[in-house]
Amino acid sequence: MTRLARVLAAAVLATPTLALAQAAGYDIDPAHTVSSFTVKHLVISTVRGEFGKTTGAAVFDDKDPSRSSVTATIDAASINTRVEQRDTHLKSPDFFDTAKYPTLTFKSTKVEKAGEGKYKVTGDLTIKGTTKSVVLDVTGPTAEIKDPWGNARRGFAATTQINRKDFGLNWSKMIEAGPVVGDDVKIEIDGELVKQAAKAAAK
Repeated sequence: MTRLARVLAAAVLATPTLALAQAAGYDIDPAHTVSSFTVKHLVISTVRGEFGKTTGAAVFDDKDPSRSSVTATIDAASINTRVEQRDTHLKSPDFFDTAKYPTLTFKSTKVEKAGEGKYKVTGDLTIKGTTKSVVLDVTGPTAEIKDPWGNARRGFAATTQINRKDFGLNWSKMIEAGPVVGDDVKIEIDGELVKQAAKAAAK
């Protein structure tokens, strides 16, 4: 084999390894991640709520975002709007029906760069057994930092808006001013990613 041939062969063999090394695996840290929502009440005010537990994982490739992906699972029964009676109603079949559908899930299908430090993440959102494609506007992940125990972490924020009736959350009543519960729901997720061990990330 000539010297040139050896160099070309080494380059071909090295390229997949380098590409793989650019992608890193992370777990969503449920202790530092909040999934929240806002929806209009009686047309004139806004009700805010959050889910107490969000888990999942992400693969992020800084060099080629199209190779990135994310999955997330939200515990529907962990909903909290600070009013017990309202939370009970939201867990009922009128809304999330948490006894039958205990989780909300998101699985990305496409990741695109949308500016410096910003991305469009398209994926399948499943609520109450209905799956629809949605687009998350994502800021981050931030650059890695080390926590006091040496774990590599990155922060992120994601937002989207859905029509709740697209997912079978149809309950409402009408008053003179309009619906008791608005149709449009803004969803926000703020949280942290913890880098997986190299062996786990390579799976």
